[in-house]
Amino acid sequence: MVEMDKTRLRADLPIGFLDSGVGGLTVVKQALRQLPNETIRFIGDQARLPYGPRPAEQVVEFTWQMVHFLEKQGIKMLVIACNTATAAALPDLQKKMTIPVIGVINPGSKAAIKASKNGHIGVIATEGTVKSGSYARAIHAQNAAVDVQSVACPKFVTLVESNEYQAPIAKQIVAQGLQPFANSKVDTLVMGCTHYPLLRPLIQNVMGSNVTLIDSGAETVNVVAQLLDVYHMAAKEKVGEDHYFTTGSPAMFKTIAMQWLELSGMNVDKAVID
Repeated sequence: MVEMDKTRLRADLPIGFLDSGVGGLTVVKQALRQLPNETIRFIGDQARLPYGPRPAEQVVEFTWQMVHFLEKQGIKMLVIACNTATAAALPDLQKKMTIPVIGVINPGSKAAIKASKNGHIGVIATEGTVKSGSYARAIHAQNAAVDVQSVACPKFVTLVESNEYQAPIAKQIVAQGLQPFANSKVDTLVMGCTHYPLLRPLIQNVMGSNVTLIDSGAETVNVVAQLLDVYHMAAKEKVGEDHYFTTGSPAMFKTIAMQWLELSGMNVDKAVID
């Protein structure tokens, strides 16, 4: 573990968020609500999404490229607002970086264990996250007796990235994706991709009102708030404006992001990463 660089833990510096696309904005939205004094730097790799089907080694490579971009923004903390990137790259990032690095899998896993009444937890995620077994390991590390059923729902990401999550076809695609849970004992379902909370009403309708949905992104922001206190770097007031970057089309990103974040305007630029 690399020693923390205290010169980079100043309270007035921004928090960096990264994702394979726009899904990570669901995490940012929670941060804007819970941590209004913090300044945001976000990058979404829309030009190369989806990450789910990619080899883990490539996901790690792409993630480090985005990390280096955010480091140039002078961030004090890094949030991997992508489950696939968390599964593939978090251990390496935490080992080598000199600022706190938070992923979305452990917070979501802990919340699921706390919420489940019968010990049957479902996880929906990308192919990469499911294949990695990261959620099952994280959950079983805390309670080995819990039954975990993981299902890949890659089409959910496409729905969200194309801004069709409210279109008529979305209901059908969500119902098909969740079919493996029919007649299951699952009483808690982890939305193990930061794109999925945008489909929450449809997911809840299919799973039923008795199933508790866990938003890993929202749980992650709770951890961020705790770490800001631990390291004494919570901002007392907002310094400067939030800034968002995408490797894809800034215009398309801005249209979706302003709608999701309920903002009247935002700073969006094209990101050039090495």
